[in-house]
Amino acid sequence: MKFRAPQRIPCFGYNGRLNHLHAQRYYFTTFFRKVQATEARASLNSGGSSSSNSSSQGSNLLLPGATVATIVMLGLLHARRLYDDQKVEEAREKGTLEFRPDAKATFMRLLPLRSISRFWGTLTSVELPMWLRPYAYKGWARAFHSNLEEVALPLEEYASLREFFVRRLKEGTRPIDCNPCCLVSPVDGTVLQFGELKKAGAMIEQVKGFSYSASSLLGASSLLPMAVVDDNKNEDGGQEGSTDDANQKSWWRVSLASPKVRDPAPACPLKGLFYCVIYLRPGDYHRIHSPVDWNVLGRRHFSGCLFPMNERATRTIRNLHVENERIVLEGKWQEGFMAMAAIGATNIGSIELFIEPTLRTNRPWKKMLHPEPPEEQVYEPKGTGVFLKKGDELAAFNMGSTVVLVFQAPISEPSADKSMSAEFRFCIKKGDRVRMGEALGRWHDP
Repeated sequence: MKFRAPQRIPCFGYNGRLNHLHAQRYYFTTFFRKVQATEARASLNSGGSSSSNSSSQGSNLLLPGATVATIVMLGLLHARRLYDDQKVEEAREKGTLEFRPDAKATFMRLLPLRSISRFWGTLTSVELPMWLRPYAYKGWARAFHSNLEEVALPLEEYASLREFFVRRLKEGTRPIDCNPCCLVSPVDGTVLQFGELKKAGAMIEQVKGFSYSASSLLGASSLLPMAVVDDNKNEDGGQEGSTDDANQKSWWRVSLASPKVRDPAPACPLKGLFYCVIYLRPGDYHRIHSPVDWNVLGRRHFSGCLFPMNERATRTIRNLHVENERIVLEGKWQEGFMAMAAIGATNIGSIELFIEPTLRTNRPWKKMLHPEPPEEQVYEPKGTGVFLKKGDELAAFNMGSTVVLVFQAPISEPSADKSMSAEFRFCIKKGDRVRMGEALGRWHDP
């Protein structure tokens, strides 16, 4: 009989030792796995941080590169602008500034410049807080080179930018040349063109290579002293019929593209007819004064376009002074005919006329094509009109634009002493900066 021991014998010592070994094994295995997981996580984190560091270094390299490229591009554009300005100055000194139309002039015709100007007028009429006014006006003066020492009132008293634009000056800052034999500048500005109207058509030079007629600027019913050129008539007959012919000109002879008049017959100005074109910059004094003692007989309002009036626009847009909205004042002075055209521009659609406060310009219902005649007003008493002395306030621009003077002045054969000549002579040059009250030209009584 064989003895078989049971398969499961309670060996307490062996089982305890075995359980202890299993416990140690499980502990070391778990600890090793934790160490491996920690190292893997650390390696991943180190790899991610290195990649983020590399990406951040790359972005840091890209950011200075883009900044440098932008600075270089702006520098090149500024250098190109300085070069163009230098060429323009050289051309102006040589008198070879020519008309050159470009694509920007065509693009300007597509913009709603009248609406933009009305929006700008509304924006500049907003009343500013008292504390903000000095900073705003000083910033404007610094940007456009305005002289704040000439301002009549403290800056805090100008409620809006519009009021600051049309500010008055202190007494004595613009002395008026009281010589009765001189014509003074009605505004502060830059002399663009001046000369005598001699040839048939009485053309005013816009720039070299392009001109426009004085009659198209002033209007068909102007009192402009012109004589119709006709070889079959004697001089007296031609002069007698010139006024009738001018009055019979119809405003239906108007180009739909611009409000200029197509003269049916060539005409030649009478003796001693001159013109002067003065441009006002945004920082200039914006009030218009009387250039002489004269009687303003009537006003003519052309509601045209509102193109810019800067030098570039003058060189690229045809008939600029004729196409833009303008107010023409006509009358008589001691030497004959006198006319002044105040021409509006972009953001300067509003022209205030002090002798007619009810007049409103840049009205929204006006169209861009104007086959209709301009609005005319004859000042009473008829034949006498409104008398203005030299230096009297006449009108104001809301910013700056252009004033064109067309006038008669003495003309005769020069004497031996040119300084005492009875002939009118301009005492200015193209590009000169003039101030209101300074003489534009002089003559002497014979």
